[in-house]
Amino acid sequence: MSVIYVAASKALGEWAEEVGLTKHVYKLGVTEGTAKDAVQALNDREAAGQADWILLAKDDAETDEAAAYERLALKEKPVAPAHYPKLREEAGVFKVKVVNVENHMLVKYALEGGDPKRVKMKPKDIGLYLIRNALA
Repeated sequence: MSVIYVAASKALGEWAEEVGLTKHVYKLGVTEGTAKDAVQALNDREAAGQADWILLAKDDAETDEAAAYERLALKEKPVAPAHYPKLREEAGVFKVKVVNVENHMLVKYALEGGDPKRVKMKPKDIGLYLIRNALA
């Protein structure tokens, strides 16, 4: 079974903010192994020129990487590696509008009967949001 995961790099976020994207850039991937091994592979090969990738979220998935990228691209904007040489042709990097994640969380908590005023977003929430949209 495949595993879908979301990883983040602090250095990549800082670079993306400097070039005018946003500091909220994340790598979505699908692997046949474990998510932890996939993130270690990102660090080993210095994906997108960075070696500080950390795992934010993971889930089991019956999908391939290309299909996940297509579905997520309907909600969030993929960063074109051709336009940013620093990414080193790394596919699956998406810039996230935090307001989309916040709105998603507000609706989710309201439907669950929770108090939407007490929503506090964490990096893991962004990862789960990306996974949910890549699988939907």
